[in-house]
Amino acid sequence: MKDQAEILRRRMQELDGKPQAKTIAIASGKGGVGKSNFSINFALQLMKNGKKVLIFDLDIGMGNIDILMGKSPTRTFVDLFREEMSIHDIIELGPESLPYIAGGSGLSHIFELDQVKFTYFQDEYEKLSKSFDYILFDMGAGATQDSLNFISSAHEAIVVTTPEPTSITDGYAMIKHLVHKDKNLPLKILVNRSLSEKNGRATFDRLSLVVKRFLDSEVTLLGVLPDDRSVLEAVNKQRPFVIDRPNSSVSRAIGKLVHSYLNEGHLQSSPRSFVDKLKRFVFER
Repeated sequence: MKDQAEILRRRMQELDGKPQAKTIAIASGKGGVGKSNFSINFALQLMKNGKKVLIFDLDIGMGNIDILMGKSPTRTFVDLFREEMSIHDIIELGPESLPYIAGGSGLSHIFELDQVKFTYFQDEYEKLSKSFDYILFDMGAGATQDSLNFISSAHEAIVVTTPEPTSITDGYAMIKHLVHKDKNLPLKILVNRSLSEKNGRATFDRLSLVVKRFLDSEVTLLGVLPDDRSVLEAVNKQRPFVIDRPNSSVSRAIGKLVHSYLNEGHLQSSPRSFVDKLKRFVFER
């Protein structure tokens, strides 16, 4: 009979051999562009394709991931530090058993970690990162020094915009901040609420041209999602649209988007882990 210690050693060896999750920060230059809604449906579509996904709600003071899913979390990210809980114990389950970590109130203090608390977070996060294929950070709209640290520490960032001129301008401002923070961070653009595929691609082309001309940097198109009434109807029901209206034009579009994303053959953009990069940004100031 094999003792428990041997079984535990084997499980740890299995985790040691597993690569860390790819971290994706989802951001926007302004609020109201559908960033959080995209994060949820993007995660669910990744899960539909056999991927293990976790969402971190890091929208300081305005987190709404749980509301959009019609859930009321019992634990939040804040509890990890206040009660020194295991990070696995603060994971909640949304629709289709989608794992997520709610932000909670007082989240701004989380960014002000001393060395001891950061080490605790690092240890907990590294255990977590080997349990998932993708970890999505749903960031707050706009750019603060702290949020830029988190976004720039991810393996890649997705900037959500719409074809509206003000949204494009604010999206460019976010990209500018990120390029100045780390020019090597891969940036993808999601054009949401577009009247047509052609309109969405034209929006991306305009934004890409300005980024190339004034920032000497490159962005790539993640995809275009249509302006579909199904989204509003699903939000009112507090249900993800890929579940509420799986055959809608927006659900088909995000399905195509995820299929293309997973078939890119992409690798993690940096051998450095998320926490290693974050530590550099947090303690360099």
